[in-house]
Amino acid sequence: MKLTVLSDAKAMEGYGSEHGLSFLVEVDGKRILFDTGASDLYKRNAEKLGEDLAKIDTIALSHGHFDHGDGLQFIEGLPLVCHPGCFVKRYRKSGGFYLGLALGEQEVRERFELTLSREPVQLSEHLIFLGEVPRINDFEAQHTKYILEDGSEDFILDDSGLVCVTDEGLVVISGCAHSGICNLVEHAKKVTGVEQVAAVIGGFHLTVVNPQTMRTIVYLKEIRVKRIYPSHCTQDPALSRFIELFNGQEVTTGSVYQF
Repeated sequence: MKLTVLSDAKAMEGYGSEHGLSFLVEVDGKRILFDTGASDLYKRNAEKLGEDLAKIDTIALSHGHFDHGDGLQFIEGLPLVCHPGCFVKRYRKSGGFYLGLALGEQEVRERFELTLSREPVQLSEHLIFLGEVPRINDFEAQHTKYILEDGSEDFILDDSGLVCVTDEGLVVISGCAHSGICNLVEHAKKVTGVEQVAAVIGGFHLTVVNPQTMRTIVYLKEIRVKRIYPSHCTQDPALSRFIELFNGQEVTTGSVYQF
């Protein structure tokens, strides 16, 4: 499996960065675009990387936040897989900033071959869209900074990710892990029936070294994850702690990983 970072918060020299995330995943002869960032930056970076996005087989959307899906405005005519909750109107509690997608569900249906699923969806022989993630532990997804249009709390139930089954074990790919990165990994293990986790890459939605971060570290140590690649919404000092304890590296636009 090959993963190319098309958009992230930091970038290698020569590439652009933004508050957004977009990965190109290549496996089983398929090319899956996981998230599209906040703008057309993923397309511009792809061109610099020599990646032809006209040859994409499927787009998978991790959840319905602008920094993961507003890039959908700059591409069309492809299969798109996401959770049915991706199109709700959602806001930040503080300041009332709109966080949802620029395109509504009807517009997306007109532009893409849309598949909405709370259940896992097989994207290729070894790659799976994980669908809705059960919130099974007591230290993740307990609080939220977001609200829905009616003022009720938004726990971002549409949050999902991908899992690829490799010879080394699972590679779990997260957009933001609003559902909790440990919950996401446990769900990936259950869906695939594979216990060994080779790597976890993407957003962990952790910024400070607090009890949740420390329990996340303990969990990842206990299941003996081989490689950790935190990105996007994983910020210092939590980011530095993950890199230090797992001998990992920060993900940057332009990076290419082989699993």
